[in-house]
Amino acid sequence: MNIHEYQGKAVLKEIGAPVSKGIAIFDASEAKAAAEELGGPLWVVKSQIHAGGRGKGKFVEESAGEAGGVRLAWSVDEVVENAKQMLGAHLVTAQTGEGGKQVNRLYIEHGSDIEKEFYLSIIINRETSRVSFIASTEGGMDIEEVAHDTPEKVINFDVDPATGFMPHHGRTLAKALGLSGDLAKQARNLGKTLYEGFLAKDMSMLEINPLIVTEDQRLHCLDAKISFDGNALFRHPDVLEMKDETESDSKEIEAQKYDLSYVALDGNIGCMVNGAGLAMSTMDIIKLYGAEPANFLDVGGGASKENIVAAFKILTSDDAVEGILINIFGGIMKCDVIAQGTVDAVKEVGLKVPLVVRLEGTNVEQGKEIINNSGLNVIAADDLDDAAQKIVAAVKG
Repeated sequence: MNIHEYQGKAVLKEIGAPVSKGIAIFDASEAKAAAEELGGPLWVVKSQIHAGGRGKGKFVEESAGEAGGVRLAWSVDEVVENAKQMLGAHLVTAQTGEGGKQVNRLYIEHGSDIEKEFYLSIIINRETSRVSFIASTEGGMDIEEVAHDTPEKVINFDVDPATGFMPHHGRTLAKALGLSGDLAKQARNLGKTLYEGFLAKDMSMLEINPLIVTEDQRLHCLDAKISFDGNALFRHPDVLEMKDETESDSKEIEAQKYDLSYVALDGNIGCMVNGAGLAMSTMDIIKLYGAEPANFLDVGGGASKENIVAAFKILTSDDAVEGILINIFGGIMKCDVIAQGTVDAVKEVGLKVPLVVRLEGTNVEQGKEIINNSGLNVIAADDLDDAAQKIVAAVKG
């Protein structure tokens, strides 16, 4: 689960990391009071969307001006004017797609005097099963470009969970950032604070870009991007309250209500599959035959008829879907349950696009009988290869 920058700053403040004072607003009428409360002479007005590259982004609407999604303001009036332009407008970045994302909230923050900028993040290293730090002296830039062009400027190291963050980790971090003296001590303390907070909050990623040195020689977290482990949210109701559903696809939100694993994609063939591995294989073979999957949808091993009906409704609600492929290998999930759920869903919502069904496994004959006797215009497939070819041909034809 992702959260906004201002929420991330609140989390950092809670765990004891240094952040600037700021106020989130949801309406332009709140901008003046927020700016006056923070005081000048410099304010930063930041768009709050779940996407990186906001400062380099551009708004779709001409009325929002040519400046990006992060703007400096030298007066209260400038803060107010920027808020009027930015709120409600659509910001396009490298991570949003052409349509951009609507800015529904802003973070007005006290400006900082910056002497140096660094990059710092903490992630889960899947290869070593440990928490890993990534640090670079090239803060404020796209870390992917830095890693590609100058890999020697990106330092990473793991922390053994048996020991936790030790003094030598702090020294490694300070050296990676090129810090000495009191700043090195601050880096060691900050690393320990962030590591312990990362674990305590069940984060999956914590990125600070940039981490800055201010003119008075203090380390400061100028940005915060935090993701949490969705499987651990039951332990953190305070974190769950931060979820902004306007940043999620409505179909993904609906899928969560029925314990369906759904991710929207950019293709035109909707997929309903049981099992993540089979779902990935289904998407791959669709691409092999020249089409693109519109989603990843895993109904799981124990889905009920009601779950299947919900899944089918989600697929048909996507205007981009021009055909649907149901690929079920029945183990715990029985083919007759899938078949009956599919028939019920089609009768309830209708079928306006080609539908190919491939069933195999537990109760497969009963499932095929339900489909064959339904009177629906369903294309039967013998195996996955046959199913993929038939749905691609049906959509292209």
